[in-house]
Amino acid sequence: MAITKKETLATADSEPKKSAKSSKSATNTDLKQSLENHLKFSLFKTDQVSTPRDWYATSAYAVRDSVVDRWVKTSTNYYDKDVKRIYYLSLEFLMGRMLSNAALNLGINDELKSGLDELGKNLENVVDMEIDAALGNGGLGRLAACFLDSMATMDIPGTGYGIRYEYGMFRQSIVDGQQTENPDNWLRYGNIWEFQRPESTYNVKFFGSVVEFEGEQHWKDAENVVAMAYDVPIPGYDTQTVNNLRLWSAKATKEFDLRHFNDGNYEKAVEERNETESISKVLYPNDNSASGRELRLKQQYFFVSASIQDILRRFLTFHTDWNKLPEKIAIQLNDTHPAIAVAEMMYQLCDVHHVEWSKAWAISNKIFAYTNHTLMPEALETWSIDLFGSLLPRHLHIIYRINHEFLHMVNHKFPGDSGLLNRVSIIDETHGRRVRMAHLAVVGSHTVNGVAALHSELLKTTLFADFNRIYPGKLTNVTNGITPRRWLNQANTGLTALLTKAIGTGFQKDLSKIAALTPLADDKDFRKAFRAVKLANKVRLAEKIESLTGVKLNPDALFDIQIKRIHEYKRQLLNVLHVITLYNRIKAGAVTTPRAVIFGGKAAPGYWMAKQIIRLINDVASIVNDDPEVGDKLKVVFYPNYEVSAAEILFPGADLSEQISTAGTEASGTGNMKMALNGALTIGTLDGANVEIMEEVGAENIFIFGLTTPEVASVKANKYNPQDYYHNNAELKQVIDMIGNGFFNVEEPNRYQAIVDNLLYKGDNYLLLADYAAYIAMQDTVAAVYKDQEEWSRRAVLNVARMAKFSSDRTIGEYADKIWKVKAVK
Repeated sequence: MAITKKETLATADSEPKKSAKSSKSATNTDLKQSLENHLKFSLFKTDQVSTPRDWYATSAYAVRDSVVDRWVKTSTNYYDKDVKRIYYLSLEFLMGRMLSNAALNLGINDELKSGLDELGKNLENVVDMEIDAALGNGGLGRLAACFLDSMATMDIPGTGYGIRYEYGMFRQSIVDGQQTENPDNWLRYGNIWEFQRPESTYNVKFFGSVVEFEGEQHWKDAENVVAMAYDVPIPGYDTQTVNNLRLWSAKATKEFDLRHFNDGNYEKAVEERNETESISKVLYPNDNSASGRELRLKQQYFFVSASIQDILRRFLTFHTDWNKLPEKIAIQLNDTHPAIAVAEMMYQLCDVHHVEWSKAWAISNKIFAYTNHTLMPEALETWSIDLFGSLLPRHLHIIYRINHEFLHMVNHKFPGDSGLLNRVSIIDETHGRRVRMAHLAVVGSHTVNGVAALHSELLKTTLFADFNRIYPGKLTNVTNGITPRRWLNQANTGLTALLTKAIGTGFQKDLSKIAALTPLADDKDFRKAFRAVKLANKVRLAEKIESLTGVKLNPDALFDIQIKRIHEYKRQLLNVLHVITLYNRIKAGAVTTPRAVIFGGKAAPGYWMAKQIIRLINDVASIVNDDPEVGDKLKVVFYPNYEVSAAEILFPGADLSEQISTAGTEASGTGNMKMALNGALTIGTLDGANVEIMEEVGAENIFIFGLTTPEVASVKANKYNPQDYYHNNAELKQVIDMIGNGFFNVEEPNRYQAIVDNLLYKGDNYLLLADYAAYIAMQDTVAAVYKDQEEWSRRAVLNVARMAKFSSDRTIGEYADKIWKVKAVK
């Protein structure tokens, strides 16, 4: 049935329209007609003058129509059934490209491809025009995106809440070997997948003072910022459910001061708007300055306050009894960034809605749950009392009261233990008087979870040991997971097709079905087909790398990939030490397995050492790649601007997955899961989820090396001296000397003296030298196994077949059952 102009314009409107006929599942003819109509009526274009970006927009509008129809029905269903909902608060949501994901999840990808083919367009080219939404940086945001996908796929009533960053973190380019940060203007062409909600706005307050009146405290003379909602639909796979991601954008209460403008002070006329809207400009502003720290705290409170107000508004639409609040809402705090929600809920209940304090606290304590993502105390957010009290004076009073009552309870339970009180206090009095946000989250939540079995156990015995003693049973584990929809079905169509042919469909929604692949690891014909898929993915990756960097890779080489945030504990530097070791062996005439070592990831703008590691990688690459004696035996590449769409090319092309963090530092990791699901073998330490991956795939199908967490603690306790390793290992000494004497940067010989000093003279905090020999030996084993392609592919197939545990569907099922007490709603 043809779509009328009126209907097409309705579906392209900023509000979902229930009556849009084009939103019905389209036949090939219907979808082709929808594409033609959207090109004409939504874009006011004809085929003769259309651009590739126009065809992306046209396709997105056509697919969005089907999404919106389900979205409206889902929302109506939730309201009609008055269901309990889970609200997921996160500063990051790395959603990736929406078009292909939506088309695959809705089951209309083939129709879209056919419709475009009939119009002379190529789906792959159209999809490539979509710009990644810059709403996150690393694993935290990709995990949140996986969770939203799983909630929708499992029909769980869930809403994500975050910030609509105008520029994201930054767009990374490599100039003269160094990271250069450029604004990531991902919204320059607009965002077809978002719906602005000008009617959904909330005032968020900052500064001012607290005054007492009639025995109650009141927040006075505060500055107001307006939070405006933008909604993004999250379609589930093979279901009618479409959930919502609501993002907040900061707007000034006064857009323009005409008085200043008429006086000729044009900058002053828009000063308030510019200052206000900076809150949602950039992800993670550099906090090396006082203004940067203030802006970061503003961001966190801004999105939390708007979200809590929105959640309570939705509850009050149908309810008046506050005791029912925990029966209707659950809130998950994704890391410490949204921890201020505990104080904000008390502010809203007590100050705005006049609920008595003890009743409000009892209600609030049944609502929140907190996910911890780090074992490193320095990574847990704290804020100075001066900054916190200036920006959020009422909330500091609330936190003081929460802390007073909490410490009173602890002292009653463990009388006379002043050391315990100091350690668990929400207010840290020993390090410059600071608010400990992780402590606030733990005290204010009914459940606290780690994200891998090892991580959760270490939380109980180290970081939160005191809280585990105070609150027996509060700390638990929910191992992270990844969505097989994006990270297999979408990212690796070749492998998906091969699996479907071999074991049938259904594994995309129920990953446990992938276990049926296990016997085929011993099938020679299947292994051959499996290798052909991997080779095609490696060719695609090699072509992309050549277009980006000019470096030509041999697809038959071992593709050794480490892509993740650049950080010392993730030990990209240990990987570099291995690269230089291989280089030296090749120069000495040794026979090696051809290898392409690919790095990728961003360093935080203020993290100088991480930037030095990126520069060293590129300096080493320039020497290795241009050495004619080395040739194709070894290549080194830094993949610029690592993002979700890049990951969808990198993961399927990986032979070897580098997961080499110092044991006891990585909470979980999800890149390890994605690479294994795509047929890569893992080299890694017994850290994070590597432990559970080894348990699932078998110790013989993973390359584990290095010190364990207890051994790391023992080495550090026994006065670890990295120079002992340096002097007793000739290969290691040669490598470090080359870095230190400027072999890779003759124009500035001392460029990496700080790296050498860190390794040799400042304690080598992450034990690179202690693990070097074991890492090199295991890499030699990797190279030997790779020469036997039959054996390598047998192990790789088993890795794919044994990944069922690491589906985010399993993860979300555990959250829903154990923590949120939320049921699926068809």
